[in-house]
Amino acid sequence: MSGIYIHIPFCKKACHYCDFHFSTNTRYIDRMINAICKEIELKKNYLPDNTLINTIYFGGGTPSLLSDVQLNTILLTIMQHFNLSADTEVTLEANPDDLNLDKLIKLKNTGINRLSIGIQSFDNEVLQWMNRSHTAEQSVNSVKTAQQVGFDNISIDLIYSIPAKDINYWTKTLDTAIQLNVSHISAYCLTIEENTTFYHDLKKGKITPVPDELAAEQFIKLHEMLSNAHYIHYEVSNFGRENYFSKHNTSYWKDIPYLGIGPSAHSYNKHNRSVNIAHNLQYLKQIENNENFTKTEILNPIAKHNDYILTRLRTIWGLNKNDIAYNFGLEKLTRIENIINSKYKEYFESTKDKFVLNLQGMLFTDKITLDLML
Repeated sequence: MSGIYIHIPFCKKACHYCDFHFSTNTRYIDRMINAICKEIELKKNYLPDNTLINTIYFGGGTPSLLSDVQLNTILLTIMQHFNLSADTEVTLEANPDDLNLDKLIKLKNTGINRLSIGIQSFDNEVLQWMNRSHTAEQSVNSVKTAQQVGFDNISIDLIYSIPAKDINYWTKTLDTAIQLNVSHISAYCLTIEENTTFYHDLKKGKITPVPDELAAEQFIKLHEMLSNAHYIHYEVSNFGRENYFSKHNTSYWKDIPYLGIGPSAHSYNKHNRSVNIAHNLQYLKQIENNENFTKTEILNPIAKHNDYILTRLRTIWGLNKNDIAYNFGLEKLTRIENIINSKYKEYFESTKDKFVLNLQGMLFTDKITLDLML
């Protein structure tokens, strides 16, 4: 099984926290659709031979800006060049303000069977501060309307650790999310990245970062409330009901190959990792002129080892001792065991076969990851 990721690099406006590749200039959408379809054909042999595609993911950017006709064009091109499994998960990232009844019916008819809705907050003041294009009311209505149309696989995105917002704000946010009864919730701690509006505001003293203690309190509250609501905390930032984990993201974490299409998209086939140029016009010109638009890195044993630590440590599947010994050698396994036992033992719920972070350990995922990498 493998996955295909389609990067749609357009947005109505720039969210103040976002450092993903996108443009608010949407006049090139039709050219981009054509280029994306051409890239799909060009890279039809990138994935292992005879692989089945079991997940297609439209990310961005804001893929919900596309019409059903444009989405269908891309999906039909994929089906012409790849074999899809009978239960392929087809996800569309969407903004709440794009999801009215007519749009949702059309999306359902294209074959989209999973929605990832970027809600982020149910507080209009916070949404305005983030420069989001929707309201809290639109967030709730988009989910309820999607459920009425027949979407039973819906994920919503939330952001915590918001400056000037306390634990009561976060508890109220989670209460609202739980009441919507969606199948999946992704919740991310606000990180202020370079080249974003929030980064410039931070430099000017307009933003006071949330103390680590408060961020940790909100993370623990997140785990407690969603676990009590029967969500499984299967990755540091992701919670799913039984049988509703994200197939696409799980593929990343389980070392399953994937093909990335569109500007800035990444691909991985176990032998190499490649990334497309992150510039819309250059991508269009180079693909239209049959010029190279991708950089490729052949993965050496150290890179593969570090990728394994980086992805698996974040999940409930943890670091598998047998996999480490088989793929990287007993010496590497012994090194990892020694580091964990000497520095981080209280942060793991280890078994005979695995090292799995406990809740406290998840708070230090980045630090532990760096220590375990070569």
